[in-house]
Amino acid sequence: MFDILEADIVVFQETKIQRKDLVDDMVLIPGWDCYWSLPRHKKGYSGVVIYTRQSVCAPIRAEEGITGVLCPPGSSTSFRDLPNEQQIGGYPSKSQLEKSAVDVTTVDSEGRCVILEFPAFVLLGVYSPANRDETRDDFRLGFIELLDARVRNLVSKGKRVILTGDLNISRDEIDTANAQSSMRKHGLTTQEYISMPARRIFNHLLEGGKVLGHRDEDRRLPAMWDLCRGFHPSRQGMFTCWEQKVNARPGNYGSRIDYVICSLGIKEWFMDANIQEGLLGSDHCPVYAVIKDRITLNGKEYDVRDVVNPPGIFIDGVRKREHMTKDILPMSGKLIPEFDGRRSIRDMFARNPSVAKPQSSSSSVAPALSPPNKMYERTVTVQDQAPPNVPTNLKTSDPLSIGESSATVIDKSRPSDRDGETRPSKRFKSTSFGAVQVPLDESQRSLRNFFQPKRTPTLETVPAKREIEKQSVGDQHPLQTTPAICHYNSQQDGDGGSQPTDNPRFENASQEEEVTEGDKVIIDPVQSKDSWSRIFTKPVAPRCEGHDEPCVSMLTKKNGINRGRSFWMCSRPLGPSGNKEKNTQWRCHTFIWCSDWNTRNAG
Repeated sequence: MFDILEADIVVFQETKIQRKDLVDDMVLIPGWDCYWSLPRHKKGYSGVVIYTRQSVCAPIRAEEGITGVLCPPGSSTSFRDLPNEQQIGGYPSKSQLEKSAVDVTTVDSEGRCVILEFPAFVLLGVYSPANRDETRDDFRLGFIELLDARVRNLVSKGKRVILTGDLNISRDEIDTANAQSSMRKHGLTTQEYISMPARRIFNHLLEGGKVLGHRDEDRRLPAMWDLCRGFHPSRQGMFTCWEQKVNARPGNYGSRIDYVICSLGIKEWFMDANIQEGLLGSDHCPVYAVIKDRITLNGKEYDVRDVVNPPGIFIDGVRKREHMTKDILPMSGKLIPEFDGRRSIRDMFARNPSVAKPQSSSSSVAPALSPPNKMYERTVTVQDQAPPNVPTNLKTSDPLSIGESSATVIDKSRPSDRDGETRPSKRFKSTSFGAVQVPLDESQRSLRNFFQPKRTPTLETVPAKREIEKQSVGDQHPLQTTPAICHYNSQQDGDGGSQPTDNPRFENASQEEEVTEGDKVIIDPVQSKDSWSRIFTKPVAPRCEGHDEPCVSMLTKKNGINRGRSFWMCSRPLGPSGNKEKNTQWRCHTFIWCSDWNTRNAG
């Protein structure tokens, strides 16, 4: 994935996992470090993580949360109370916290922000609350106010800031396809739409943001620059999020709510910024920005690698020392107790093996095979600064497709293949009446008998095997079956025969079965197959009116009398207009309740 993104810093939002869900592939990634903010209470909710490529950059400080009230791992002192040399700074002041309508601890306990400081800038990875539930409006607005305060405080302290993430705000009409329909739905004018509280705060923060009326007293000047819009000022349809429920992505009916923005003083550092709308896998698409190789900092030109690493690691773009253990920050995922001191299997493969190598003048070592059914090794070499999972000297004869430097595989033969051992024969169902083994009960071949409870059998006779006697040609029944081990209790008739009157297997027998003399059941395979087919076969979908294509079934989730009802609709994606269309390639007006369609088919 990181190779596809081709980035050196990757920020993910809405990870929706807890600490207990972390695995090696998320934390112990060769060549990468990670910094997590996970929700403290809610499961499968929120979450932010920033990955940094260690061969290119490494932060000097890391924090979790916006307000600084949380504590670093293994410490009881909050970030904002640490010594100045250990702080990132810019924490909301007491007056700014008092203006917020939410509890600051609650704001930072939902896993919504990770902050990394590099010598050149401060990076914030943020996941802002969505505008879905009116009961969370105050929390959402409080979060945005505190984020605005933290960013402005950092800028006022002279720090360069880059803010990225899912802010869940479309800043202008051009940034959402449903602006007009949303205004009509809520009865808003254009001025009221632009001046909604969260959007107004965000536009105050951005240079060129549309602010109607007088600017707020504490937000008189803009502090940040919208990089994507700066590189594409008039681009229409530059959306980053689409509604999956209505399949709105193919028609590009979406919104731009994901951003990379920077402080005004460093906007010249960037050579490109854009979206990757063609990269699938989520309801959002990636947004990226590219920093130039050489940047101007405090009037002096630097190689960018010199100022995105701790001092002394890079000088003039040349690495002077490797990333060491002392450079790992307390917030690093590698120091989480479950992963501390461990390496993933891939990370171990990415290093030269400790076993003795065969003498050879070549830098690569061919596979050394040991005797059969034993351990064997494959070894390849990798350059020091190669990207993760990409070997630079992999022998073409080696079948390993991953870019690790060594792999150890243990080939163990099956137990039945060793020392002439033979596998045990198939076990049959046994009973408590003796050691006689018989096949499984054949009653499960019928759907009706499969779901009926079994009756407790009683021992009547235990022959060694099932006897089948031939009858005369004129006999009515060609086969006569003698009961094998046991049969259910029955009432005796005058001739000594048995009638299975109280056996539930034979009560209300349907057309699926035919009962003969004794307990022998003749099963109609056609009826049995039909019974199972009715359960597992998908219903026949109606065809839409506009395209004569099979419809898709959807479930109503809106509150009301129809909540929980299923309906059929056109399977095509929603068009750019956001409405159902006629005589176009997009979704048509077909709508059928599933109950109506089932009734129509039954009739």
